[in-house]
Amino acid sequence: MKTYIALLRGINVSGHRKIKMIELREMLEKMNFYEVETYIQSGNVVLKSKESNNDKIAERIKNGIADTFGFDVPVLVKTHDELKSIFDNNPFSETADIENKRIYFALLKETPKPEMIAAFRKEEFIGELFVVADDCVYLNYTIGAGKAKLSNNLIERKLKVAATSRNYNTMVKLLAMSSEQ
Repeated sequence: MKTYIALLRGINVSGHRKIKMIELREMLEKMNFYEVETYIQSGNVVLKSKESNNDKIAERIKNGIADTFGFDVPVLVKTHDELKSIFDNNPFSETADIENKRIYFALLKETPKPEMIAAFRKEEFIGELFVVADDCVYLNYTIGAGKAKLSNNLIERKLKVAATSRNYNTMVKLLAMSSEQ
């Protein structure tokens, strides 16, 4: 069995698509996932599976949520090594940015088309720095995330791929949780 990190997009936001973490864990355990742990209420799950295909795991979780909770939730699944590689390639490593909670990762479900990346790289957002990679858009909200224009929805529209965003501290916690399993 291998350890995976499942990232659910857009649950428990502003009272919409509510899922209690205990109910999510129970659902996943019934679906034959093992050692299921969740982190905060925003859809971060570390689990073990006999399945070895990230996309199949994501699809199973997505279907399980639809069947159990009655709504569609995009799911992105990464191994510990994949998530660590994304984290390690973060170009924004200034201590002040990390301490002031300016660093975010928009994890991409698939690699965007080169022309989409090229067009997106030409965009400018005042007080917001970003670097586009194959599997992530690295974000530095120098003005603070609350004032940012470069949202997950905008990234998805511009790159034409599904994405889900996590802050620096959540990435650190998920890496720690997934290395312990």
